[in-house]
Amino acid sequence: MNTFEKHESEVRGYCRSFPTVFASAKGAWMTDDKGSRYLDFFAGAGVLNYGHNPDHMKQALLEYIERDGITHTLDMYSEAKEAFIRRFDEVILKPRGLSYKFQFPGPTGTNAVEAALKLARKVTGRQEIVGFTNAFHGMTLGSLSVTGNGFKRAGAGVPLTHTSAVPFDGYLGQDTDTLDYFEAMLVDNGSGLEVPAAVIVETVQAEGGVNVASVEWLRRLREITQKHGIVMIVDDIQVGCGRTGRFFSFEEAGIVPDIVTLSKSLSGYGLPLALVLIKPELDQWAPGEHNGTFRGHCPAFVTATAALDYWKDDALTRSVEAKSALVRERLQKMVKRLGVEATVRGRGLIFGVDFADASIAGKVSAACFERGLVLETAGIDDQVLKLLPSLTIEEADLKKGLDIIETSLEAVLGRDVRKAA
Repeated sequence: MNTFEKHESEVRGYCRSFPTVFASAKGAWMTDDKGSRYLDFFAGAGVLNYGHNPDHMKQALLEYIERDGITHTLDMYSEAKEAFIRRFDEVILKPRGLSYKFQFPGPTGTNAVEAALKLARKVTGRQEIVGFTNAFHGMTLGSLSVTGNGFKRAGAGVPLTHTSAVPFDGYLGQDTDTLDYFEAMLVDNGSGLEVPAAVIVETVQAEGGVNVASVEWLRRLREITQKHGIVMIVDDIQVGCGRTGRFFSFEEAGIVPDIVTLSKSLSGYGLPLALVLIKPELDQWAPGEHNGTFRGHCPAFVTATAALDYWKDDALTRSVEAKSALVRERLQKMVKRLGVEATVRGRGLIFGVDFADASIAGKVSAACFERGLVLETAGIDDQVLKLLPSLTIEEADLKKGLDIIETSLEAVLGRDVRKAA
């Protein structure tokens, strides 16, 4: 690792938590250059919902490359793009009664967010954007302006303007509906809050600490935005593509956002790809008004199309729901058994254990890595142990990972508590 430490910028982050050189990966497992194997409960921060190197995606990609399929086309038409659009419309949108136009911005999540914010401002003629406490939407300036994390925001180096933050669901306690505050601000001419162009929201705040918005809260937010002519943007970059069980995280609430941003697991294979889904009446871009060199990477279209095979029926959703119940029950039992003050929360296969003692999560993550499990932390103080196993993980591997977490938590707490039968 001397090469990295000598030459790579100090900005590197995850490698400090997981200090080894990875060489290969398959399914839920990663292998380093010394042959040590690690169970992956990180999944590339949600990029690898279907695990590492899924066979049918790899084969589709190899065949495309072998026949000299075109790699780069800017936003020109290609067979790969056409196949993806047709398949996504057929498998994802039509069965859900959704009608969206497709915009392919630059290939990362923050590119999608920037495009969404820009379009909302153009369509409404208003400047203000409302985000939520503890939100995370990316590291470019527009995305940072609607991100809550003070450390990340400070890195901008310039004022982040034309945005306001309001409390997310549960921010003021479980007995307070934070949308009372937001709606009161909207209707009161003395509040100082202008009617915004858009509201951007994550249904589950992943980086913010696995904060889960309730179905009722999301429905009310949709009602408020419709009532006041506010564009509703759902950022489904980390918790979309099946992470919460259904393909879109907002499906359970029965709402239809005006704009949806997708990236991370969209390509299914870890290849960069981002998509902005836009209600047709809002698609008011002039040609070339928002562009970029890598607007839809053809190899990523190929694997993304293959990934949609998982969504031909509800088998994956049912599998995720079953695994979700297993994880929730197991985490709740271990927290109770070990007597540690912590809250378990999550949906689908994104879970967080929020420790009252903020130092515990990082120590458990480190202890897990020593035992062969890659597991990150989240939250403003890194106080949340965050679980992101692949959706396709075998149940035996899922249980093995949970065993490692329990053993590691015991070690960190310094307790040798007999396991419950």
